[in-house]
Amino acid sequence: MPASENLIAAFAASHAATASDKTPNNWLAGLHFWHTVNGATWHGADRRGFAKMVPSSSQRAKRPPVTIEALCILHDNLNPQSPYNVTVGAVALTAFWSCCRLGELTVRDRNFFDPLKHVSRSVLPLSVNSLTDESRTRYTFFHIPWSKTNKESGAVISVTARPHHTDPLKALSLHATVNSGIPAYTPLFSYKNPSGWEPLTKASFILRCNDVWVQNGFPSMPSHTFHIGGTTELLLQGVNPDVITVQGQWTSQAFLDYWRRVESVLPLFISSSVNVNRLQHVDATMNAFARHHNIPQV
Repeated sequence: MPASENLIAAFAASHAATASDKTPNNWLAGLHFWHTVNGATWHGADRRGFAKMVPSSSQRAKRPPVTIEALCILHDNLNPQSPYNVTVGAVALTAFWSCCRLGELTVRDRNFFDPLKHVSRSVLPLSVNSLTDESRTRYTFFHIPWSKTNKESGAVISVTARPHHTDPLKALSLHATVNSGIPAYTPLFSYKNPSGWEPLTKASFILRCNDVWVQNGFPSMPSHTFHIGGTTELLLQGVNPDVITVQGQWTSQAFLDYWRRVESVLPLFISSSVNVNRLQHVDATMNAFARHHNIPQV
């Protein structure tokens, strides 16, 4: 050290066009850091050209978001008498409307629970507050000990009531009631079963969601789409992007990378037009569809 500019360029070029641009960028960031730690001058040049050399085979298609329509289908097909279904619903509505990552609400494995990383039932009962303005908006919040953005500093998950049957505050309350009596040291989203209780794993959650969606003509979707979907829906409803970045713990660049339906989002803000009746319109459309096809309504 220090590595010369030509050596760094040769190293990067030897891997260009073989993987995504993030891979060599991460490697060079590591090398840059190692130079800094050792007090050496870094001669690396601008790395933005990697993206132009990424082969199409290494480019992953953007994942579709969970839409409000898909969320309604999921909610209406979860049995409110089933502790498992109630827990799935609470996680789905919280993840969507609070723009959470599923890894912040569920556990990876039923036998793996780390109180330093996962939120426990010790946060229950959640206190519900109301704003003192004319809206009288109700909300609650809880702290998670670890987040992807803040690491060990954790984050606060803010849950705001919605004037809709997919209200996450109502879903959390139902979960706390139906799954009462479970020890406080267990994961927050645990549910009762014949042998006692079971933590909701990410895989189990996604499996239940996709079962409902596929049976109702929707495609199966990966887990990250709740975070993206909630962000997109709030943008479409006219919520200020700065507020959403805080709600979803986005960094500015990642927030822009994960925008969906940008062709609808941008005109919305440019024209300052907010569709306040969007949720009611969705319900009317779904109900009309159900009546037309003689589908029982929940």
